[in-house]
Amino acid sequence: MTEPDPSQPDPNDDWAAALAEQEQGPAATDDDPWAAALAEQQGTVEPAAAAPAAAANARSAGDDVFRPLAQGGTGATQARDLEMILDIPVHLTVELGRARITIKQLLELAQGSVVELEGLAGEPMDILINGYLIAQGEVVVIEDRYGIRITEIITPSERVQKLNQR
Repeated sequence: MTEPDPSQPDPNDDWAAALAEQEQGPAATDDDPWAAALAEQQGTVEPAAAAPAAAANARSAGDDVFRPLAQGGTGATQARDLEMILDIPVHLTVELGRARITIKQLLELAQGSVVELEGLAGEPMDILINGYLIAQGEVVVIEDRYGIRITEIITPSERVQKLNQR
């Protein structure tokens, strides 16, 4: 039995075959679009001295795709941009109150149990959009359904204060 020549790749070893092929140089570019693109890229590389001049003339692709935010838009443009998000659904939640109970108390709950909430009767209820407090209101009954009448829109600074209270 002859010893394999370590300088020759094993024909059964895919990695060795791939490395040997890579060392041979670029493959025919007609059949391989990646090889053609790499060859084109290597042929178009500019010398280092020309790079700063090319960079000065280059523009970001984002300039063509995205409109800069600094431009003052017209009312019609802003309204059209807003229309894009008007159909996005959000979750509106009205919070009657909260309670903190232990697991033991939770396990003792049964039909007819009463859970005491922190909110007081007649106190405005919190209205949350996707979990964020945005307003307060009071319960109304219209025919046989409950509703909420918004009594106050919460400002961003008031939202922070409310979060600190909890």
